[in-house]
Amino acid sequence: MLRLYLPLPPTKPFRYLSFYPFLHSALHPFILSALMQSGIKVIAPASLSNLACGFDILGLALDIPGDEIIGRLVDTPGVHIKEITGQKNHIPTDPAKNIASVAASAVLKHLGEEGRGVELRIRKHIPAGSGLGSSASSAVAAVVLVNELLQNPLEKRALIPFAIEGEMIASGTMVGDNVVASMLGGLVLIRDIESLDFHRIYTPPGLFAAVLLPEVMISTLTSRSVLQPTVPLKDMVRQSANLGGLITGMHNGDLDLIRRSMVDVVIEPQRKFMIPHFDQVQEQALQMGALGCSISGAGPAVFALCQEKLQATDIAAAMLRIYTDHQLDARSFVAAINREGAMLK
Repeated sequence: MLRLYLPLPPTKPFRYLSFYPFLHSALHPFILSALMQSGIKVIAPASLSNLACGFDILGLALDIPGDEIIGRLVDTPGVHIKEITGQKNHIPTDPAKNIASVAASAVLKHLGEEGRGVELRIRKHIPAGSGLGSSASSAVAAVVLVNELLQNPLEKRALIPFAIEGEMIASGTMVGDNVVASMLGGLVLIRDIESLDFHRIYTPPGLFAAVLLPEVMISTLTSRSVLQPTVPLKDMVRQSANLGGLITGMHNGDLDLIRRSMVDVVIEPQRKFMIPHFDQVQEQALQMGALGCSISGAGPAVFALCQEKLQATDIAAAMLRIYTDHQLDARSFVAAINREGAMLK
């Protein structure tokens, strides 16, 4: 008797098709049936954006929190939202207005699969309007999930335009810093998002973020509306020097250069009035040795970049204490850098 032994396939669902393409046509109906019954889950991480001096061009993925989407194929064409749980305030259930469903629909359209039916169960762990890339995380999770359901016709980087299409519902503009960070993980630089010219930047090991999240919602559209359309030349020069210094410091592992460079002279001065006691929080974090402290994205989240976890824990507690002393609601947490990006779970 002739026996054919094949190496064990990867553990993730249906990835064996890339190993044994000759099985694809035979097993395809069974795979679709399984996906229609059980579904899969994707988690996309939260992210910090701007990192002080990198407005709209720097993003940093965090290991917590992250949005989850569980999805499966269904008979009815289109993208359907079965439920939204968790931090669901201000999250529309209408598929035409929901970031995740719009992003998912964009992938289906691109692949000529509009006739497919996809059901989404969204678990929001990142509050909307927090400045932690909530919209980007949902959009990224959605496009990765649809790609998985269709057996990965696109690479991760190729999914980014469709996630941005969904995220634009919240931001009103094509930015991409949170989207790229959530998709790829790590620290990313967006040189030009329209041409998909973005790059991963090395970060020294051991960095942690202490994050303060005031109980205030600031939409990206509102936060952008307060910004002046022009920048004085001297501020542009200083901001450019800080950005170059920050990237160089990261690349070389030069913590002192990172500390000197994480200063925002353009955006932060225009937005900080929307965050109660921002100056006091920032001063406290810097006095305790943080490498830098600034607003994440549109706010209200405030982050302090720290050299190690214990320092980040102490600074997170100190920042929260300022709000507690003023009888204001907020919470804080500590997060490491997520280096993998969105993942199938």
